[in-house]
Amino acid sequence: MGKTVGIFDSGLGGLTAAGEFEKLFPGKRYIYFGDTARVPYGTKSAETIRRYALQDSAFLCAHGASVVIAACGTVSANAIDALKASCPVPVIGVVEPAAEKAASVAASGRGRVVLLGTAATVKSGAYERAIAAIDPRIAVKSVACPMFVPLVENGYTSGYAAEFFANEYLGLLKSFGADAVILGCTHYPHLSGVIGSFFEGSVLVDSGREAAAAAARLISPEEAEDGEAEFYVSDSPESFKRLASVFLKRDAFEGVKCIDIEGY
Repeated sequence: MGKTVGIFDSGLGGLTAAGEFEKLFPGKRYIYFGDTARVPYGTKSAETIRRYALQDSAFLCAHGASVVIAACGTVSANAIDALKASCPVPVIGVVEPAAEKAASVAASGRGRVVLLGTAATVKSGAYERAIAAIDPRIAVKSVACPMFVPLVENGYTSGYAAEFFANEYLGLLKSFGADAVILGCTHYPHLSGVIGSFFEGSVLVDSGREAAAAAARLISPEEAEDGEAEFYVSDSPESFKRLASVFLKRDAFEGVKCIDIEGY
């Protein structure tokens, strides 16, 4: 039997990492869990985030995950050490892979990076620490964008509402001259059109894509188990199926199962 990747997020955002996994591992099985009953994580305390993350990873491991991707910027910024200590399989967050990519881009430019994240991610300082460990000369500006997650979860990825909040959060950053902009929540790539309009010439770093690439360095396509993806949520499978079809640009989500995550 081959190896299986497990991916979790507080809701739909981690589907960006799932989509990147599908590109790297076509026809390979993976398990996705979206904690839709408790989304968003970004407004929770660090202690609560850690508890949720440990339950999420325990569920994936119980269902055969050989590697776990914490496709959630908030979890990666606040709970990755706890996950790595408790999980019996390798755990990949989104912070370190995205920080490495952004630092590489900034090293050949002006040495400037912008981080966009949830309030909990920004408060943690995890990205600043990760980038400083790579190159302390790189300047990082971090901005919390709390409305981005509900915008994406409700399908407002363009148009007036998305543009209004993008201007509120990003308007003053145009003059910073960022070489790279880290989309520090896996929901944010769905707003890349709007975000990119504020950062012309900057490289948008998709944290989910970088995490999937990191997983590919641990498991080769030859090692991965053949089969179909499995999707689980903690609430409202119908809403998940509707938006997952949009985000992954395909159907076939009829088998989404609702589970009680508190039991893990």
